[in-house]
Amino acid sequence: MYNSFDNPGLVKVLTFLQTHNTEYLSGQDLSDVLRISRVAIWKHIKKIQELGYTVESKQKLGYKLISNSDLLLPWEITSELKTEIIGQQAYYFDSIESTQTQALKMAKDGERNGVIIVAEKQTGGKGRSGRKWISPKGGLWFSIILHPKFDISITTLFPIASALALSITLEKIFNISPELKWPNDLTIKGKKIAGMLVDVSLESNKIENLVLGVGINFDVNVKEIEKSLKGTPNFYGVASLGEQKKKIKPVKLIQRFLVELEKTYKLLENRQTSKIISEWIKRSSTIGKTVELNTINGNIKGKAVKIDNDGALVISENKKNHRIIAGDIIHLSK
Repeated sequence: MYNSFDNPGLVKVLTFLQTHNTEYLSGQDLSDVLRISRVAIWKHIKKIQELGYTVESKQKLGYKLISNSDLLLPWEITSELKTEIIGQQAYYFDSIESTQTQALKMAKDGERNGVIIVAEKQTGGKGRSGRKWISPKGGLWFSIILHPKFDISITTLFPIASALALSITLEKIFNISPELKWPNDLTIKGKKIAGMLVDVSLESNKIENLVLGVGINFDVNVKEIEKSLKGTPNFYGVASLGEQKKKIKPVKLIQRFLVELEKTYKLLENRQTSKIISEWIKRSSTIGKTVELNTINGNIKGKAVKIDNDGALVISENKKNHRIIAGDIIHLSK
């Protein structure tokens, strides 16, 4: 596990190599400038290489950074991140049972507002309604801890806002138009590209903390995941961003999402919910469709007509409207 604030020596050496990557830097020069012993410099460079950075070493010349790591390391996420709160502290795990479980443990500390926990892979990833989320290497699996100031009534709109933020991110980076499937899935050509999970802790009628879990099929083996999921309820296919022509570093995608998420988060705090809903509807694959929902009160089949101010889906069935806050939805037709 690595975080963005407990490895100052390593980050100092790495940052200096990154900002002077056109020249070789001797161990003595690094030691003098950074005020770190030559032995520590050598140890840090070995660790930097282990983390996927390519550092060339030449006798009598020193060290030169050739290429950066593709890992979602915390100092890479926080570097030049243009947010005020979200993502300014980061944790990275090579492998973890679930970033959501880890985040829920950490969320009890009120000091951790905006913290992001990223994993290279999850062994017990969590989806909605207790389902397993297949999370191999190649995907982006992370959770974000928030301590919102908005009213409890707005929490049901948060999944909608988060999905919208990710949709905008993908539109800007890949120039594609993902569709939003209520309540918080993103699809490309009808196949799932990303999903979200929100856990809220309440105390004395106030939001104690809110944890957003995000899973993005960044560059995964679609066939392997589909093989694991076929036959499971509500399965409708898997898509991967690796299928897009434009290639981008995963850290750049996460950084852009954190920026867009903070924008929508501020809209919620300022109760500008109508803008979120209207932008979500523009991208929705659900509104206007005949759908079937499995809810705690049984199955409902009808036409999805709109999203209410709190994010509830309104379904018209035999001239009667139903408001659904949560449930598994199946698109039946246009």
